[in-house]
Amino acid sequence: MAGTPIRVVGALGTAQTLAWASSYYLPAMLAVPMAADLGLSAPTVYAAFSGAMVASALAGPWAGRAIDRRGGHVVLSATSLVFALGLAALGLAQGLWTMVAAWLLIGVAMGAGLYEAAFSCLVRLYGPQARGAITGITLIAGFASTVGWPLSAWMDLQFGWRGACFGWAVLHLLVGLPLNAWLPRAPAPAKPDLPPADDPRPEAPPPAAGAQRLGFTSALLAFVFAATWFISTAMATHLPRTLEAAGTTLATAVAVGALIGPAQVAGRLLEFGFLRRVHPLLSARLAALAHPAGVAVLLTAGPAAAPAFAILHGAGNGILTIAKGTLPLVLFGPRGYGERQGWLMMPARVAQALAPLLFGLALDAWGAQALWLSGGIGLAACGALMVLRMRP
Repeated sequence: MAGTPIRVVGALGTAQTLAWASSYYLPAMLAVPMAADLGLSAPTVYAAFSGAMVASALAGPWAGRAIDRRGGHVVLSATSLVFALGLAALGLAQGLWTMVAAWLLIGVAMGAGLYEAAFSCLVRLYGPQARGAITGITLIAGFASTVGWPLSAWMDLQFGWRGACFGWAVLHLLVGLPLNAWLPRAPAPAKPDLPPADDPRPEAPPPAAGAQRLGFTSALLAFVFAATWFISTAMATHLPRTLEAAGTTLATAVAVGALIGPAQVAGRLLEFGFLRRVHPLLSARLAALAHPAGVAVLLTAGPAAAPAFAILHGAGNGILTIAKGTLPLVLFGPRGYGERQGWLMMPARVAQALAPLLFGLALDAWGAQALWLSGGIGLAACGALMVLRMRP
């Protein structure tokens, strides 16, 4: 095993916290002042952020392939520089197109520097034993919003939104870059065994049935990731408004929303403790059921069940974040993990970009009944996981 797991998990988890806080969680605090200063509407800023999500989807397979070949410390270190450049460009933006260009650059960094890249780095280092390390970094980076939102708000208050962007860029150079560069070098990828030169037997092509099964499994897993990312992003964007539509007050909705972060961490601790003894596919099935169960409880029991909904959704989402790293590993193995992970997550990134708009439209049209949409998508994801076969 390369490096010390605690050292690697601590460094990578801290770098991931910085990466998530300065990208995915940035618009929540800075979109409104950014729009006001640039003479744009807040939805325009969020649309540019959605474009960044699409750019991240396109960058994912390339970044994964690079990690497979060169190791995570090279790619993640370069990503820290791209994050810093994109955030500095955003701080210097003077209008619509310079802002969009900056967000697209940040999107490339997100595709090459968030969880999928970190998971690929861990698999290159630890192979099939990477499950515990994957859980460890998600436990640390699960506090990205807890750290990022207050820090962005404080920098905006003290230095303005441009100063906040410059501040995050400096943190990537002073904190993220050294931590990623400090990661151990991965061993050279193993080469497949070759037959002796005088072996007359031709190499057998892979069976067609096996290739079809591999493609079917990949398609199911890509659907599961897209469905669960859609739900997660829709709730992250519209949760207070959704709870208000279900009958809670605004103050209650905000208080209930604060339960999701601790519930996510609790779910990851459950995965790290009890659920690590079971097959990752089983824990993913249970987690995929959590959001639909919360929807059923909330819409049948009323506003009093809002805390139960938040806890179920948060815990399930926390475990599913880990499943996005462990399921491809256990179903396909470590070889080519990074590139495969990039392709599997591409539909998820597109779903993530569309979720705020689509679920917002559903909320406008149906009110709290829009939760049946997210609950149905969650059930479909669980059904797809039930089709997948467990392998030791």
